[in-house]
Amino acid sequence: MQNNTFSTLFVGQNLIKLSSVDSTNNFLKTMLSNSEPLAEGTVIMADDQFAGRGQQDNFWYAEPGKNLTISILLKPTFLALNKQFLLNMCISVAINRALAKFVPAGINIKWPNDIYYNDKKIGGVLIENSILGTGIKTTVIGIGLNVNQQNFPADLEKSATSLHQILQEDVNLQHLLAEICSQIESLYLQLKAGNYTQLKETYVDTLYRIKQKALYRQNGEIFEGEIQGVTDIGFLLVKKGQEIFEYNFKEIEFLNTK
Repeated sequence: MQNNTFSTLFVGQNLIKLSSVDSTNNFLKTMLSNSEPLAEGTVIMADDQFAGRGQQDNFWYAEPGKNLTISILLKPTFLALNKQFLLNMCISVAINRALAKFVPAGINIKWPNDIYYNDKKIGGVLIENSILGTGIKTTVIGIGLNVNQQNFPADLEKSATSLHQILQEDVNLQHLLAEICSQIESLYLQLKAGNYTQLKETYVDTLYRIKQKALYRQNGEIFEGEIQGVTDIGFLLVKKGQEIFEYNFKEIEFLNTK
């Protein structure tokens, strides 16, 4: 379905809406594996994603028709493999900026790419790259955002929130999608132009718990640490005592302090 309502050059201009799908990422990857000609910036949007995935194959719960579950196709062939975390920064910062249009304060990025409002998760990102040689051929970016969902399962009530819960009113999903597409396109074009420094600084400044003492767990040990930033390849820098340690994905667990 062609969509001409977005004020973008390419992200969101080809919008495919589905009523129900297991995973928008799976759907988009299947289209690519079938060699279907898809324009960069193609967006898959589902009303009901009944088997959505998060990082490390975690399940992503979303009430049908209430939330934003999308996947976006990008072709960052200009990006070297050792710089692929820059794409993660680009998408995370773009979502943060889009949500800031609706919520003026409290939105942060929980490393590496969860979206938080204060201490609760409001969204997440799953980036899946297709590698060709020493570069990236295509990237499928799955984004799940809790938008108009008012209630969550008991096991998620204390850890999840939505725009509706924050604002006490519904948000137009199409308007939010348009804003996300616009912000992603803007930062992606900056990335393509080689403007890395400001992107990394913005990402670090927006990190959840940046320069705050908090509790973490690693290999069963609980310790107090202070996030200092990230390395160029995306490792989390945490100050523990007088030393700074690097942690890869899933090597460190954030603990709730409340």
